[in-house]
Parts: sequence; C-alpha cells; structure tokens
Amino acid sequence: MPMIQLKKLDSVELGWGLEISIFKSHSRMQKISVLLFLVWICFLFYAGIALFTSGFLLTRLELTNHSSCQEPPGPGFLPWGSQGEPRACWMDSRFSRLVLVLIDALRFDFVQPQRSNVPGETSVSLPFLGKLGSLQRILEIQPHHARLYQSKADPPTTTMQRLKALTTGSLPTFIDAGSNFASYAIVEDNLIKQLTSAGRRVVFMGDDTWKDLFPGAFSQAFFFPSFNVRDLHTVDNGILEHLYPTMDSGEWDVLIAHFLGVDHCGHKHGPHHPEMAKKLSQMDQVIQGVVERLENDTLLVVIGDHGMTKNGDHGGDSEPEISAALFLYSPSALFHKAPPEEPEVVSQVSLVPTLALLLGLPIPFGNIGEVIVELFSEVEDSQPHSSALAQASALYLNAQQVSRFLHTYSAAAQDLQVTEIHRLHNLFSKASADYQRLLQSPQGAEAALQTVITELQQFLRGVRALCIESWARFSLVRMAGGAALLAAACFLCLLVSQWATSPGFYLCLVPVAWGLAGVILCAGLLAITGLKLDPVVLGAMAAVGSLVPFLWKAWPGWGSKRPLAALLPIPGPVLLFLFIRFAALFSDSFVVAEARATRFLLGSFILLLVAQLHWEGKLLPPKLLTIPRLGFSTPTAPPRHNSMQALWLGVTLLLCIRLAEFFHRCPEETPVCHSSPWLSPLASTVGGRAKNLWYGACVGALVALLVAVRLWLRRYGNLKSPEPPVLFVRWGLPLMVLGTAAYWALASGADEAPPRLRALVAGASVVLPRAVAGLAASGLMLLLWRPVTVLVKATMGTPRTRTVLTPFSGPPTSQADLDYVVPQIYRHMQEEFRDRLERNKSQGPLTVAAYKLGSVYSAAMVTALTFMAFPLLLLHAERISLVFLLLFLQSFLLLHLLAAGIPITIPGPFTVPWQAVSAWALMATQTFYATGHQPVFPAIHWNAAFVGFPEGHGSSTWLPALLVGANTFASHLLFAVGCPLLLLWPFLCESQGSGKRRQPAGNEAEARVRPEEEEEPLMEMRLRDSPHHFNTALLQLGLKYLFVLGIQILACALSASILRRHLMVWKVFAPKFIFEAMGFIVSSVGLCLGLALVMRVDGAVSSWFRQLVLAQQR
Repeated sequence: MPMIQLKKLDSVELGWGLEISIFKSHSRMQKISVLLFLVWICFLFYAGIALFTSGFLLTRLELTNHSSCQEPPGPGFLPWGSQGEPRACWMDSRFSRLVLVLIDALRFDFVQPQRSNVPGETSVSLPFLGKLGSLQRILEIQPHHARLYQSKADPPTTTMQRLKALTTGSLPTFIDAGSNFASYAIVEDNLIKQLTSAGRRVVFMGDDTWKDLFPGAFSQAFFFPSFNVRDLHTVDNGILEHLYPTMDSGEWDVLIAHFLGVDHCGHKHGPHHPEMAKKLSQMDQVIQGVVERLENDTLLVVIGDHGMTKNGDHGGDSEPEISAALFLYSPSALFHKAPPEEPEVVSQVSLVPTLALLLGLPIPFGNIGEVIVELFSEVEDSQPHSSALAQASALYLNAQQVSRFLHTYSAAAQDLQVTEIHRLHNLFSKASADYQRLLQSPQGAEAALQTVITELQQFLRGVRALCIESWARFSLVRMAGGAALLAAACFLCLLVSQWATSPGFYLCLVPVAWGLAGVILCAGLLAITGLKLDPVVLGAMAAVGSLVPFLWKAWPGWGSKRPLAALLPIPGPVLLFLFIRFAALFSDSFVVAEARATRFLLGSFILLLVAQLHWEGKLLPPKLLTIPRLGFSTPTAPPRHNSMQALWLGVTLLLCIRLAEFFHRCPEETPVCHSSPWLSPLASTVGGRAKNLWYGACVGALVALLVAVRLWLRRYGNLKSPEPPVLFVRWGLPLMVLGTAAYWALASGADEAPPRLRALVAGASVVLPRAVAGLAASGLMLLLWRPVTVLVKATMGTPRTRTVLTPFSGPPTSQADLDYVVPQIYRHMQEEFRDRLERNKSQGPLTVAAYKLGSVYSAAMVTALTFMAFPLLLLHAERISLVFLLLFLQSFLLLHLLAAGIPITIPGPFTVPWQAVSAWALMATQTFYATGHQPVFPAIHWNAAFVGFPEGHGSSTWLPALLVGANTFASHLLFAVGCPLLLLWPFLCESQGSGKRRQPAGNEAEARVRPEEEEEPLMEMRLRDSPHHFNTALLQLGLKYLFVLGIQILACALSASILRRHLMVWKVFAPKFIFEAMGFIVSSVGLCLGLALVMRVDGAVSSWFRQLVLAQQR
C-alpha cells in the first residue's frame, strides 16, 4: 500500500502555494461542472417522467353537483306516494336509523362456516373459518330479516379509495392509490353530506381517515390513528369503549364504527395466523352486542371495505382482495323470500343508492351503483306484482339519477364514447316509456314489468361498464412528449459519454444555463400577465429549452466528425442484453416473472464475464489464445487473475444469487407459487425455539457484516487512522449492531412481555431505532467532515519502509508540473529520497509518513455504504439481514470479477466498461426482489412506517412516506451510491498482482540496483496522476449508469402507452412504470451523492497534500 513521507527541507519556493491554489481551484471547478451536468441530465429524465405521468395517470373529472329533495332526478312524478311523510324525499324512508359496522379487510370467506371450500378435499381447519358464527345463526333463525352478500370492490383496494366508493357510489381512479398517505376531503356528493343536510345526527368512531375525508361532518366523533399496522387492539378497544354507551343513549340517527384489527392482523401475521381467529371472534361478540340493542326502525349493515391476499396485503385486483362480505339485518322483516343457497354477488357501490333510498335521502349525484332490488319488496303484501312494482320504482329512480349524471358528466368532460352514450340514452328512453305505461295500467302486466326491470338493470350496468372503460383518460400528446424527452435524455447520455473526453466539452454547459434562464424568464412573464401554466409543462419547456442549445453548440464540433460506430460505443453482447431487457418489458408475463428472469439474466451475464476474461487473455497467458470471440477486444494486458480464481468468483457469485432466491415474494398472478415464510417478522413466528434460532441467525448476520467491513478496512490499512470516521467505525458500528439486535428482540417478543414491563418495552421500541438512525447520520457527517482515513506519523531517522517520497526542492519546471502539481510532487519526492538514502543513514531527518493512501477513496465509499445499510436494514423484517449480508458479499465478488476485465491505463484516460455498469444495475434489480419486494402496491412493506414510531406520525405524511420509500428502494439507493466503486476497484485490486517482491536477506546492493521492484503499488493514487481524466471518468460512469436505468424507464413508458387498453395495464404495466420511475429517481439521487462523496474525498486529499507542502515552508 502506498506510504508517503515528506522530508523537511531547508528551503522551499514560496510560489508553490500559489500554484497549488490555482490547481485546486481548477480541479474544483471541474468537479462542480461534472455534478451540475449530471444534475441537469437527471432533470431531463424527471421532466420526461412527469410529463408522461401527467398524460397517463390522469384522474377523472369530479363534479361538485349535489342531489336534493327539491330537485327530482328526472321528469315525471315520484313513485311510491312520497307526499306527506316528514322524512320523505325521492322515496319514503323505510328506516329512521342506521348502524354501519365497517370491519376493515373483512374478506368474504371470513364469514363462512368451518368447512373446506375445495372440491374433493376433506374438511380443513383454518383459523379464520367459523369465527363469525352469530351471522350464520341469524341467517338460519331469521331468514327474512337478514341477508349475506358477496361484495365486489373495485380496484385499487386501498382503504381510502374504498371509503370514497362506499360514500359516493363512484369509482376511484388509479392514481388516487398514492393518496392513502394523505386523504383529502371529498368534494363530490356523498351519503355523509346528504345525512347532515337532512339534519341527521351522524356519530363516528374508529379509523381517523374519515376525519380527513369528511371534516366537521359528524355530530360526535371518536377518531383513532389508523396507520400503525402493528397495533391490533388500540382502535378496536377505543371503539368498544364508546359503542354500546352511544347506542344506549339514543342520541344518534346514524352510527358508524370502523374497526381495524382484522386488517392490521392480516398485515402483521397474515390470515392463517391464530391471532386472526382471536380478532374475528372479538368481532363476532361485537356484532352480537349490537344486534341485541337494535330497534325495529334500525338497519344494521356489516361490511368489509376490501379483502386481503394470503399474505395479508391488499391494494390490487386479485379475487381475495376484491371479495368482501356484506351482511344486512333488521329486527323487522326485510325480504319477501328466503335467502338463496349461495350468496348473491353485488357491486360494493350498490350499497350507496340502496341506503340512500331506504333512509329517505336523495341518491348522491355521482353515483353509478345499482340498488339491491330485493330490499325494496313489499314484505307485508303477498302479491308478487306489488313487490315487482316496488323494485321497478326503486330502479327507475336509480336510473333517472344515473342518466342525469351521465348527461352532466359527458357535457363537462367529453371523454366518454359518444356512440355508447347514444345507445344507453335510447335504452333508458325505452325503459322509461315502458315504466310510465305500467304506472298508467298496473294490472295484469307481470311480464311487461319484468321486462322493464331487465331494461333498467341493463342501462345501469351499461353505464357502469362505460365509466370503468373510459375513466382511464389519456392525454396522448403529453404521453408522446414525455416518452420523446426520455428517449432524448437516454440518447444524450450515450453520446456525451463519448463527448466528455473532448477538451472543450465543459464550454458546452454555457448554452444549458442560457436555455434554462430563458425558460425561467418566460415563466416569469407569463406569471406577471396572469396566465396560468402547468408546472409539469413548464418543466418540460425548461428541459427542451436547455437541451436544444446544448446540442446546437456541441454537435458541430464533435458529433459530425465522428463515425457512427463511435456514437454507439456499447459492445455487441451488452447491446443485446439491453435490447432483451427493453423488449421484455412489453410483455405482461415477463413483468410478472421478472424476479426469476432477472436472476437468469444476471447468472448468464456472470458466465459471459468469465468467458470474456478468458477470451481476452486476462485469465490465461495470451500465447495460449488464438482468435477473439463475440466481438470482444484482443488481449491487451497481462492476466490479473488465474483461471481458478475467476471461476471461484463466478461460482460463488452464482451461489449467492441462488441463496437470495429463498427470500422471494410471489406475484398475485402466480397462485401455484408460495412466497417465502422468511419475509414475515419474527413476531409472527409460532414456537419459541424456532423464533430463538432465527433471532440468533439474524444477529449472526449483523455481526458477520460488521466483522467483514472491519476486516476489509484493516486489510487495506484504513482502520489504523485516528481520524473521527475510523474511530466511529471501531466503536459506533458495534453500538449500531447492538441497538438493532436489541430492537429486534423487543419487537419479536413485545406481545409476550410482562404487563409491568410493557411500558419499558414500548419506550425502548421508540428509542432504539431512532438511536441507530442517529448514529448512522452522525457517522456520515463525520465522514463528510474528515473523509481522508490515513495514518500520519512524524519520525526521526531513516524510515522503516523503502517506499519514501520527498517534495520538490524548487519550482515546477514544465507545463505538466503546473497543471498536475500534486502527482509531480508525489513522483519527485520518491526519486529524491532514493538518492539521499545512503547519506542519511547515520542521522535521519524529520519525516512525515502517510500510510494507506492507495485505498482512500474506496475506504470512504465502503464506510458510507455500511453506515447507510444499518438503518435501511432496520426498516425490513429481521430475517432480511441475511439478504443484506448476501448483498455485500455479492457486490464484493462482482467487483472483483469486473475488476479483472478493466484495464488500467497510465496516465489515462480511465473508463468503466459498459458490461460492468450493466451488471451492477442488474444486480440492484435482483436485490430489490431478493428483499421481498414486487412492483405492485399490495407488496409494499407498510410496517416500515412505524419503525421508531409505533404510535404513528400524527398529521405528518412525508415521514411515513419516506420510511416506506426507503424500505422499498433500499437496493436502488445502496447500489447507486456504491456505483463509483466500479471505477475505484480495479486500482484497489492492483495490490494483488503487482506488489513488491521480497529480496533475500543481505542482498542490499541488488535491491538498490532494481528500485522499481521495491515500490509498493500506487493503487487509487494513480487517479491523481490525471485529474482531468479522473473527473471525466466519473462523468462517464454516471452517464452510463443513467443510460442503463433510463432505458428501463423508457421501455416501461412506451409499454404503458402502447398497451394502455390492454387488459393488464392497471394491474401490471402501470404499477411497473410507477415503481420504475420512483426507482430511477432514488437511483439518480443516490448516484449523485456517491459521486459527490468521491469528489469530497478527492478534494480532502488535495487539501491534505497542500497542507503538508505548506508545512515544509515553515
């Protein structure tokens, strides 16, 4: 490893300080230019993503119209003799009170009895079956008073979207799923608004999401925090504290109780855990208590807003997620007929018009649901004609309201299919005419009455189908503009990675500044004139306005003089790999199976790298090779690894990839696949011995990660420095490991803690994660403050090591010295000390020795990645620590394998091959899946939002979003920050094959004759030989990485736009685009941070050299 010794000279030219200052200023300007250029490239991608998203994920138009009793939904008189009743509106109210028990995530099969639903199988005992026995008893004892339905929810099946649908009767839009962190007040007409307008007293208790959706709408409310999915009892117990006293008081007309325990139990344990049986049994007791307190004029509704997957998640459109239970009961008879053998399937939004008419309210203006007709039968009248006429009247009112909404919406939005609107209008006109004729001659028209009912139902279902199909409203212009901007940014990355080597490249940044300034000026003028401009469009204008001047300035001087081959520098195999990745994202099957495909591609790429090393002669001597293969270059460098070592690296890397597969999560579309049970937290593990064994393995992975990092730093000598970051690695990292292990112990056994210790456990669960995060932040701050981790010693006499360097004894003598003074000092010091070695034997001068500068850059990078890994690991389940250990091991092996194929050119230019960048990006994707993630919303790890915040975040929304985002995109962040290691690692590996040869004892004369064999490898200090090439290499590396990532987001955007009418667009392609866009943003930010850290270390090394040189003047 390099060791620098500065000898204190008697005289040093004073002009050196000025020259070093000039050099430092020039180098700093180059670094700033590199970072600014990369930030601008990222801005181009961001503008393209935002523009495409604004055209692809548009929300539907929300109408602010409201229904009222004074305005009938259509022409003609109202049916059912609504005149004279005090609470009559469009229809006489059948019930004066309503109790709505909303059990979050009450899947339909949760209300089934204890029996097997699989044909041919014996009865099985599942924890969630048969626990709601009170519903079955009521259905058997009072068949005319109760009914069970299978309620079908519309995706996305997130709670806020379901609440909007259950109160407005409308359909949620896809982009609203992201609002689950921050619910906004509903502006559309809804049941709660109609109830309050009618003077009804609405009392609510439960999920505080309702407070944001309906601010100030309740006469009395008891809100409880809803987002802490680890807490199974706080919300439910709070409701039970107020539910029965409120019912007994009688000071209410509508009572809503939103229980969350079942949903949280699913998130924490899954539906098959024994804890789910306890929670459902508790809900059964709640329903029994409510039924006992009901009066004859009260309707009870028990409903689930959505279901859950076999893992307890929800948000998508799989059958277990959209299938929920709906139970209706009243002490008075509700139905004319007995219930069918199999429950009827109804749409969830059908509850809105049904409740509105039963309570004597207007149906909300934007409702597109269809009334449940059997609730409007004449129970006391035995004549079937009267029941059918009552059902037709309810359907007619419903159809009039939907027709009015369709007419108003189509006139305002104009995004519905005109031909379909005309067809539906004709269908409604015919049904309306038939209904009016029936009212004029009601006797003896049973067949005509059934025809009218069928026509009205066809109209209502046709309108709903039209809205479902058409409310995916696209702006093709914005989508095309966004995709074009993404393609231009990718092409620019590809070209500029070659342009950056030109001497006048940085002068091309001036037009970029002028373009941005011009757009900002135009925006200011538009703001002054009062014209409104969409921020997304403004960002796109800024991107184009800066891109065009840059190309105008740069292309004539460079691009027109280069052949086409130079414009496409990607090797053939890598180009083929990128094309496969690009094309495969147009297939929904590939996107669903991307986890397995990524592992296959990464394994194939590793085998290709080993084969490339062999074909290029970097494993075996060149004389054993005959011809190059697959278009790779011919052997140009001696082998740096033997073939067995490279094969060992490849095989071990493939083994690590295979082991990471055990932590997979299966997509919803592959029911035969079973997700790994190791993704669940230890708290859900049944059995104390198994839990203890897993806990020991997880803590062992933490310790192994700590020991591996410390051994690596010690091997390269960076653990001997007294600098604050090194001291923090010695003592701070063990504290972080201890805090993480203690938090895992508390989290896994919190439910088993004695009552007297629960307060202490709860406090420690808050303090420990925050302490670990605080320690990590402190370590990063120390690293940024003092990033040079070298050991400096001042000694008298001859130094022990032979590699010694002394500064110049005079001013620089050449232009090269003026441009690159620090590397010249480095070499001249080495030569001068050899001449004076014999003269200084008797009495050595004062020397300053700096050890281990050869790994100063990579040591800082590895230290920073370790500091970041621990808080990110804390956001995952405990057993993911094994994956993080594999992540670091895979990265180490891949870097060594890639370093063998990257030549070191002295004095430059330095470059990172495309195959290295592609493999690094592919491994980031593989790690995303290996940590239990999938690019779908149900697979998001919501538990991460409560690490360190078990009681929730209050009104804050950015902090839980940040924690969940850090959990989801941890692999993107770590690999992006660590991307500069691809450039640094080949220089670091120089010590393995070019170290100094040991001489026999006493053969000092021969040692003096061949001093070049005594030198230790310079390693990363070679990068300082050519600062311009160093900065250019960093820029090229960043551009290549952004290009590889940009190709993926471009493919996702094109596939989502081309296949926007595909059956799987909202289930597969849209979520993939959103996750890929967010991953690109996180990766680009991490890349800039990683490059900035390398530049900070480089600047600190320059300052360190400058201080040592100036110290000699004194």
